[in-house]
Amino acid sequence: MTRIYSWNVNGIRAAHRKGFLDWLNESNGDIVCVQETKAHPDQLPEELRSPQGYHSYYSSASRKGYSGVAIYSKTEPLEVQQFEIPRFDDEGRVLIAEYPDFFLLSAYFPNSQAEGKRLDYKLDFNNEVLSWARKNVDSGKNVVICGDYNVAHKPIDLENPKSNEKNPGYLPEEREWMSGFLDAGFVDTFRMFNQEARQYSWWSYRMKARDRNIGWRIDYHCVNEAFRDSVLNADIHQDIHGSDHCPVSLDLNTDLSR
Repeated sequence: MTRIYSWNVNGIRAAHRKGFLDWLNESNGDIVCVQETKAHPDQLPEELRSPQGYHSYYSSASRKGYSGVAIYSKTEPLEVQQFEIPRFDDEGRVLIAEYPDFFLLSAYFPNSQAEGKRLDYKLDFNNEVLSWARKNVDSGKNVVICGDYNVAHKPIDLENPKSNEKNPGYLPEEREWMSGFLDAGFVDTFRMFNQEARQYSWWSYRMKARDRNIGWRIDYHCVNEAFRDSVLNADIHQDIHGSDHCPVSLDLNTDLSR
C-alpha cells in the first residue's frame, strides 16, 4: 500500500514551529505533498529542507514568501519536474513526480480572489492541468492530482453555500470547471467513501470557524477513472492542526519501488 498526503501548510516555516516534522515522522506517509510553502529551500533549516527518510523536491515562486509547493517522497521518483509553463512555474504552482504505476501532480490552484480578479488566470491554470491529465491518460498512464484546488465543488462541500455564491472558491465558473473535470473521466476519491456533510479541510482563522466547523472542503485527491480500482481509501484528517487547512490522504494499492 502507498499512502499519499496533501496538505496546504500556509507557510512551511510556520508549520515547522507548530510541529510539522513531528507529524511527518508519525504520519506514515510514503509521499507527502505540501502546498503554500511560502519559502525557498535556501530559507529552510536543513532538517526541514531535507527531512530524514525522504527525498525532497521544491517549486518556489519567484516572489519570496508567496505560494510554492514541495514533495517529500520516501521512494525516489523516476523523475520530478515543474509544469514547464513559465507563468505558473513563476508562482510555484506545480510539481509532477513520476512513479512506476502513476504520475503524481501536486498543485496549489490559484485563488480567484475578490470579484473574480484572478478568475481568468485560475481557469487557464485549471485547463492546463486538465490538458496534462488527459494527455497522460490517453497515452495509457494513470494520474493522481492532489492539492488545494481552491474550490468547493457542491453545496455539501461548504458550510454556508448560499451566502458564498459570489465569493472566490465557490463562483459558478469554478464549480462548473470542477464538474467538467470530473465528467472528463476523473474521480474525487474522498466521495468514493464518504457522502457526509461537514467534511471540511479548510477553515477561516476568523470567528473561531474551526472550533465551530464552519469550513470548506477544497483539498482533493483526484484520479483517472481507470485507476479508481487501485484506491483503497481517502480521508480528511481534521484532528491535525498547524495550518488553516488540515491534511487529506489517499491510500493506493500500488508499490512505489518496483
